[in-house]
Amino acid sequence: MSESENDTCLELALEGEKLCKSGKCRDGVAFFEAALQSGTDDFRTLSAIYSQLGNAYFYLGDYVRAMQYHKHDLTLARTMGDRLGEAKASGNLGNTLKVIGKFEEAVICCRRHLEICREHKDRVGEGRALYNLGNVYHAKGKHIGRLGHQDPGEFPQEVKALFEKAVEYYEENMVLMVEIQDRAAQGRACGNLGNVHYLLGDFAKAIHYHLERLKIATEFGDRSAERRAHSNLGNANIFLGEFEKAAEHYKQTLLLAQELGDRAVEAQACYSLGNTYTLLKDYPTAVDYHLRHLKIAQELYDKVGEGRACWSLGNAHSAMGNSEAAYEFATRHLAIAKETGDRMGQATAQVNLSELAKTLGIPEGQQPAKVGAEMSPSAARRRSMERMEMIKMTPDAKSRQDPEGGDDLNQSGNKSDLLDDEEDFFDFISRFQSKRMDDQRCSLAEPIEEAKPKQNGVQTKHKEELIDMIAGAQSSRLNEQRAPWSILPGITKAKQPEILQRLSVAGGDKDGGAPDDNFFEQLMKMQGTRIEEQRSSLPGEEGVSAPTIPDEDFFSLICRIQGGRIDDQRATLPGGGAWPDRPQPNGQPKTSDI
Repeated sequence: MSESENDTCLELALEGEKLCKSGKCRDGVAFFEAALQSGTDDFRTLSAIYSQLGNAYFYLGDYVRAMQYHKHDLTLARTMGDRLGEAKASGNLGNTLKVIGKFEEAVICCRRHLEICREHKDRVGEGRALYNLGNVYHAKGKHIGRLGHQDPGEFPQEVKALFEKAVEYYEENMVLMVEIQDRAAQGRACGNLGNVHYLLGDFAKAIHYHLERLKIATEFGDRSAERRAHSNLGNANIFLGEFEKAAEHYKQTLLLAQELGDRAVEAQACYSLGNTYTLLKDYPTAVDYHLRHLKIAQELYDKVGEGRACWSLGNAHSAMGNSEAAYEFATRHLAIAKETGDRMGQATAQVNLSELAKTLGIPEGQQPAKVGAEMSPSAARRRSMERMEMIKMTPDAKSRQDPEGGDDLNQSGNKSDLLDDEEDFFDFISRFQSKRMDDQRCSLAEPIEEAKPKQNGVQTKHKEELIDMIAGAQSSRLNEQRAPWSILPGITKAKQPEILQRLSVAGGDKDGGAPDDNFFEQLMKMQGTRIEEQRSSLPGEEGVSAPTIPDEDFFSLICRIQGGRIDDQRATLPGGGAWPDRPQPNGQPKTSDI
């Protein structure tokens, strides 16, 4: 290859890097791909392109392509015998595998990263590897814990063990960062240590680390990190029953979100403040914040968030005795739930509307008269006291199903509409999963009912053709999953023989001995998981987008910590009817620090 062609490849790659650093990753990817098309025989330039492409695709959320290029980078680094390059590529690959849920493979890559950095006494790289390992165990624990819908501090031992492992790696990272005086990295470690201790149920320790995170973020003027720290401090204080402190931190979250111009986070802060003031029984203030959340949700076309806001507003107005306003918001909640296909939300809204109609003495489905103006202040306060169970704080809450959270709690003996909906839902999943499994089966046997005496060998011929077709298809799919040992994109044909020769000894000792068995075992494991990336997901499996609703369950958690306070909060509606359970909207501000 001529020097000019190498220069062209490098120039395109440098332009791609410049665009990615300015935040224009999609444009940067186009230049990197063009650089590969141009080709080069400079392996180090090619390794840099692979690494940058992998990072760019990661940023764009295309994790399959990101993983592909980080694998190319790892292969090339081993070809060149570049151990630190191999460490870097292993770390990048580990992060990508973590994001797509391949935790075991991610651990293998991150440990290789750590091993090589320690071998070369690369303290900065060692710190990154320790941090990444903590992230993998942290993410795996959250993934398993989320599947079981457990609350912080109530996870099974298997999950707690993962969080404790994450703590070990984060603490090792912290010690190392203090030694090399990397203050910014200390802040990141504090944030994640706070998050893990929060999940372990040690809220006091979580607050300690988040306060340190806040201090370091303030030193650097990192307003985004300050905002996350305040949000996490609010969450931890909620679980300690320090609602006033939680409200102050959420207010700081709101101010910082406004300063950063992040409307979605601003809405989340309003949502959390509305819920916190509900816990403080300051319902008018709660209504103000929920109205602000509703307005932003409408601006951002977040129908799920809009529905949750109407749900919360209906409950707050019920607590204040404003039954007609509560009826109006419950009606809007029902309409939105129908629009978004939220069957559980529909069931809850219908129950609320039914009870409110009884309270107002109107036929169900008919708009109530404006009776609120005729209610005296003392009557309003009395009605407010009669609605104290609006946040589902009853001791028997665990015997019912949370329509939004989906917790599989103890079933009661009565077959309610909610339980019918749940059974329909699980029946749908069973049938859908069964069909998916059937779609993946390949049976060579002929159905019994169609078995007939063979005539002129036609059936035999058809069967042989079917077998040939399947064998060809399976062979093609297998080849698509093989690691590209013979060709790496961007390498000139003249260099291919050299690559093959180097690959034949890559991973061996300094004298070019046998390949590293552990390395090939690692690659085989990663290849073996690629088939999962080709599977389709159930409709809605990844959840409905709701940018104005915080990620984690909020009030289903509050219900449990408030369980012991209910006896002095019980109230009965006039006529002896109990106020219906109103499962509150889900949502808790994000606890991730990065």
